[in-house]
Amino acid sequence: MSEARLAIVFYSTYGTNHAMAQIAAEAAREAGAEVRLLNVAETAPKEVVEGQEGWKAQADKMADIPVATPDDLVWANAYLFSAPTRYGVVASQLRAFIDTLGPIWQEGKLADKPVSAMSSAMNVHGGQEATLLSLYTTFMHWGAVIVAPGYTDASIFASGGNPYGYTQTAGEIGDEGRAAIAHQARRVVDYARRIAA
Repeated sequence: MSEARLAIVFYSTYGTNHAMAQIAAEAAREAGAEVRLLNVAETAPKEVVEGQEGWKAQADKMADIPVATPDDLVWANAYLFSAPTRYGVVASQLRAFIDTLGPIWQEGKLADKPVSAMSSAMNVHGGQEATLLSLYTTFMHWGAVIVAPGYTDASIFASGGNPYGYTQTAGEIGDEGRAAIAHQARRVVDYARRIAA
C-alpha cells in the first residue's frame, strides 16, 4: 500500500470540476500516490438534471465514477475536494456528502490528514475564494491539516495567484491552470507522506 492514499472528492455540474479532479488525479498518481477519484451523489431531482442538455451530458459522462462514501475517507490519508461555488459557498451536493461524515468525524477518523480544496465559478469574483475558506473552516472542525498551495510555486502566480487553492473561471483549463492543479495535488501527496513517516 502506498504511503500516500489520496481521495479526490468532487462534484461537477457541467464538467469543470470533473476536469480539475482528473488533472489532480493524474499528477498525484505520477507522484506515487494511490488515488480514488470519487464523485458525490447528485441531489438535484432527476427531471431537473435531464431537462438541461449540458448537465445531463456531464452526468452521463461521469456515470462510471464511483460515488464517494465515508469509508473512502477512512481509507484515505489525504483529501482533495473540488466543487463549484454557489452563492459564495460550496455546491450543496458536496455539502450534503460532508454532512454524512459526522459518525467518522466523532471517531477521529478525519483528523490529522492533509486536505486541500479547489473550486470554480462563472466569473472571477463569483465567490471562489470564499468557497475555499468556508470549506477550510469545516476541515478545521475535523482536525485535518490544511495544505493550501500558498505561493510555493510559480504556477500559482501564472494561473491567477490564488494561495487558498486552485480556482477556475468558467472555460477551458489552460496550461497554467493545469500546472497549478498538479502542483497542489503533489503538495498534498507530499504532506501525506510526511505525516505517514
